[in-house]
Amino acid sequence: MLLQIEFESDIPIYLQIKNQIIRGIATGSLRLGEDLPSVRQLASDIGINFHTVNKVYTQLRQEGWVVVHRKSGVMINPELKVEKNTDYIASLEDSLSNITAEAFLRGVTKEAFFHIVEKHYAGYIKEGRE
Repeated sequence: MLLQIEFESDIPIYLQIKNQIIRGIATGSLRLGEDLPSVRQLASDIGINFHTVNKVYTQLRQEGWVVVHRKSGVMINPELKVEKNTDYIASLEDSLSNITAEAFLRGVTKEAFFHIVEKHYAGYIKEGRE
């Protein structure tokens, strides 16, 4: 699993890891049932505290993206059926509100903004994740 962490980013490291794993599932570069590195192994590979990786895996497990088996470790949930719910929709609305506001203030046109969203969404559909 190849992660690209930007240590100088304003985005916390745990969130960069979490987002990249979710994107990996969406694009198909991480397959359902695929094993992820152990907490200690991933922390060592990236050069971060293992508590950070533990936090990521805990959040991913709580959200249904991964499952944890005591003997075999962490894997992408082989029966992944993450459903949208009212909490997720509210969170999505909030995130998009912030992203849209910043894009507007930076002069990104509505057409350009929609083009960016469509390009990313199409990338996930292309990989068979409709």
